Amino acid sequence: MEFYEIVKSIGSGSFGQVYLARNKREDRLYVIKRIKIRDMNQKDRENTENEVRLLQKLRHPNIVAYKDSYLDREQYLNIVMIHCEGGDIYQKIRNKKSFPESQILDWFAQMTLALCYLHEQKILHRDLKTQNIFLKNGRVRLGDFGIAKVLDSTRDLANTCIGTPYYMSPELFKYKPYSYKSDVWALGCCLYE
Repeated sequence: MEFYEIVKSIGSGSFGQVYLARNKREDRLYVIKRIKIRDMNQKDRENTENEVRLLQKLRHPNIVAYKDSYLDREQYLNIVMIHCEGGDIYQKIRNKKSFPESQILDWFAQMTLALCYLHEQKILHRDLKTQNIFLKNGRVRLGDFGIAKVLDSTRDLANTCIGTPYYMSPELFKYKPYSYKSDVWALGCCLYE
């Protein structure tokens, strides 16, 4: 990570770590998702490559912005994204038991715009939850596209039962094909939470 200095670890998953890092040239903070691809099976590698391709093409004020990705000498894929200094909505909910209705409606409207944009791009997020909604300068941004799926058309359906159970639509629990409506269901769960 020659251009970045690790500030601290901010999370981990089954394939790697997430770090807060300072870009040495710009003196700005970024988030680096460092993924150990050498230990992945083919399907997981494809999902990771899919996430990078999606992030590269997504341009919306309510989606976490992609900066760069690179493979380092240790065979880790590093995905660099903007740092959302406000943290995630999940932690905000845990730390503060209630929010003004106007704040909730503003966040909800912003997430609706992000979902509309994704769905226009024929993308299902498939893991919309408060842990994947971040705050930067008072604006919410949707992140973590690790299990997102690109459909061939807006009428296509997905079949894989995947996501976080609390936010999954009834179709997913019944192992039925699902559409963009499953993301809308998950957004409703976030609003309720």
